[in-house]
Amino acid sequence: MGQMIAIVGRPNVGKSTLFNRLTQSRTAIVDDTAGTTRDRQYGKVDWNGKEFSIVDTGGWVVNSEDVFESEINKQVKLAIEQADEILFVVDAMNGVTDLDDQVAQILRRSTKPVLLVANKVDAGDSIYNIAEFYSLGLGDPYGVSAVSGYGTGDLLDEVVRKLPEKDDEEAEYLENIPKFCIVGRPNAGKSSLINAFIDEDRHIVTDIAGTTRDSIYTRYNKFGFDFYLVDTAGIRKKNKVNEDIEYYSVIRSIRAIEASDVCILMIDATRGIEAQDVAIFSLIQRNKKGLVVVVNKWDLVQDKSQTAISTYENAIRERFAPFTDFPIIFASALTKQRIFKVIETSVEVYKNRERVIPTSQLNTVLQEDIAAYPPPANKGKYIKIKYITMLKGSPIPTFIFFCNLPQWVKEPYRRYLENKIREHWDFHGTPINVFMREK
Repeated sequence: MGQMIAIVGRPNVGKSTLFNRLTQSRTAIVDDTAGTTRDRQYGKVDWNGKEFSIVDTGGWVVNSEDVFESEINKQVKLAIEQADEILFVVDAMNGVTDLDDQVAQILRRSTKPVLLVANKVDAGDSIYNIAEFYSLGLGDPYGVSAVSGYGTGDLLDEVVRKLPEKDDEEAEYLENIPKFCIVGRPNAGKSSLINAFIDEDRHIVTDIAGTTRDSIYTRYNKFGFDFYLVDTAGIRKKNKVNEDIEYYSVIRSIRAIEASDVCILMIDATRGIEAQDVAIFSLIQRNKKGLVVVVNKWDLVQDKSQTAISTYENAIRERFAPFTDFPIIFASALTKQRIFKVIETSVEVYKNRERVIPTSQLNTVLQEDIAAYPPPANKGKYIKIKYITMLKGSPIPTFIFFCNLPQWVKEPYRRYLENKIREHWDFHGTPINVFMREK
């Protein structure tokens, strides 16, 4: 499981600025891939070799302008349930407010590690004000300035120090078996699909979206298949979760996606592709996981002609471009139509992630494509690609092209190379990396 840090606090204390600073300052950005949408709420950080994700809880509130106390309380409770560690941000210029007191009260009861972050210490004397935050009863406040970056290195050191240790035994036990997770908007049919796989109603299927504590791994071992289904266990909440459904399901999805190898993204055939489907897709992309798209509830669609299918497929690939090389399966969890195909395809995608192409073959085949369409010259200098190899032991297929002027090879040409690789070898469903390096 990836470890998750949640940022909480009342509005306008600089949570988003701190989030941006922690996820984008220095070389801490783990993903600078083109084409991933940087939604403001979720990022990955690699600090001194420790990787973890950061979630800004404030980013998902429905109407962030007038945040009520109850909204903030909900966020804080969700963070306590979900995260491994919590950053509680307060404003050093304004000092302690009633709302800060309330948040602190909830956090003091939790067993999770909490770091108190006093932001905006760049404004004159505010560094001297941070002592008053001791009154919140959460230990030493860390004075930082999210805007200038002051103090954030020390903060990250402390974050890493307080992260709970991972359970290595569990990690090893899960190591060599594929892990699939099923994600999608609420009510797209995730639980029904799991039940169809397992043939028992182990997951209670209801229409109320819930929150989650931990991921559950269900070992699936029949018909010659052996894999884990990663599911995030739901504690069902009362009916008033309507406004938070998206919020909860995004956090659930992050947890499940980080823990898996291949993600089965379910889309509701009766509703088409919605913004949240695209958001979940971008989380899968950003975590560089394999992808199988399942259009569920296909039994409810009137027009099942080949034309209708093609139109639907094209619409999906268009919304998810530039990554379009992934399988789409039209299925029904209810009637169990093509459920088996979903498993088979996920296994294939997993194998494609592991695929290794011999260096000699890579060079023979791709040098022809490069000769047919060489990289465009830059300021009269020609780029020569001399040698191609695959990186060993990388989580996804990674190709390195050695050339004389790597910095001049632009995105369109990298995409050309990626398309050629996909044309010659089967990397259906898995993202691949293409890097240029100087020989």
